[in-house]
Amino acid sequence: MSAPALWCVVPAAGRGTRVGGDCPKQYLPLAGRPLIAHTLERLAAHPRIGGLLVTLAAGDAHWSRIDTLSGKPVLTAVGGAERSDSVLAGIDALPASVGADDFVLVHDAARPCVRLADIGRLIELAGAADGGLLGAPLRDTLKRADAAGRSVQTEPRDLRWRAFTPQMFRRGQLALALRDAARRGATVSDEAMAMELAGFTPLLVEGAEDNIKVTTAADFALAEFLLARTVA
Repeated sequence: MSAPALWCVVPAAGRGTRVGGDCPKQYLPLAGRPLIAHTLERLAAHPRIGGLLVTLAAGDAHWSRIDTLSGKPVLTAVGGAERSDSVLAGIDALPASVGADDFVLVHDAARPCVRLADIGRLIELAGAADGGLLGAPLRDTLKRADAAGRSVQTEPRDLRWRAFTPQMFRRGQLALALRDAARRGATVSDEAMAMELAGFTPLLVEGAEDNIKVTTAADFALAEFLLARTVA
C-alpha cells in the first residue's frame, strides 16, 4: 500500500517590505522567474506532496493563476494580515478529503531551495513523532546586544536551533493551536510556536542549511546561485 499524499499550505499574502519596491517579494524575479514559482515547483516535485494550497492577499494582481504543477492541483485562498492568519486560512480551505488527523505541511513561499530529500526525511520522522519541522543546530557564537548595538553577553548555543520550513502537523491540531494563540493575543512566528503554546513538543529534523529564506535583496543572488548548484 502506497503512503498517503500530503497537502502543503504556502502562505504568500505578505508584502516582503524588507526588499523594497511595490511588488511583493514572492513575485520578484529569481533566475528570470518569480520567486514563488521556484518554490511551488520544488514542492510539487516531491512524490509525497499531492497538492498545494497557496494563500494570497485579497485582490492579488500578481498571481499567475497556476492550476496544476507536476499533475498536482494548486488551489488558492485569501490570507490574512499575519502569517498565522494566512496559514489558518489555508488549512481551513483544504479539501474536505483532508481529515483532522491527516498531516499537512506548511512551507514559506520565500524558501525555494529546500531539498526534496529533506522534505522526505521530515515526512518520515515527524510523521512518526506526531509532528515536527526542519531546522539546523546553531553553529555560530551567539551574542546578546544592547540598545546601542554593542555586545553585552555571549549566549550559550547548546540545544538551540534555527527553524526552517516545511513544518508538518495534523490538520486539526494545528488549526486549533493557531486559533488558541490568536484568542490569547499571542503573536506566533511559525507553526511550531503555536503547537508549543498548545503543549506539544515538535520534533526538530535537521536539514540542509542552504534552505534559506529569501528576505533581503542580497538573498536573491545567493538563492539563484544555490538553485543552479544544489541537487534537489
